[in-house]
Amino acid sequence: MNEQRKDILDMLAEGKVTAQEAEQLITALERDQPPVASSLDARPKGKAKYLRVVVETLEAGEPGRVNIRVPLQLLRAGVRLTALVPPQALERANAEMSKSGVPFDLTQIKPEQLEELVEHLDDVTVEIDQPDAKVRVFCE
Repeated sequence: MNEQRKDILDMLAEGKVTAQEAEQLITALERDQPPVASSLDARPKGKAKYLRVVVETLEAGEPGRVNIRVPLQLLRAGVRLTALVPPQALERANAEMSKSGVPFDLTQIKPEQLEELVEHLDDVTVEIDQPDAKVRVFCE
């Protein structure tokens, strides 16, 4: 608790201000102060450099943790490399992924589309909480 908020609560406790006046003072105080950054917003805003996937599980009473940090440059390089892969190989890879339940077309990935995706990834945070697992996907 910051000092100004404590002073307002002390004035309320001493009867110098009413509860409504104290609420108005605290609201004004919060409006004048910059928002407190959460742990996910701790990094300065700028261009994201990494895609992070963090998985924490509890299996058979034992905690487990997977922490993946993928440089976005690797994704960019991968997209550029698809231009060097023969179309027949891409079609075969698409067919295999489709058989595995991943309907994804590698022939449709273009570098300019990836850049647009990377720009928007900086604003994305996905959190999944379950009783035995927690998954977070975000950029940093």
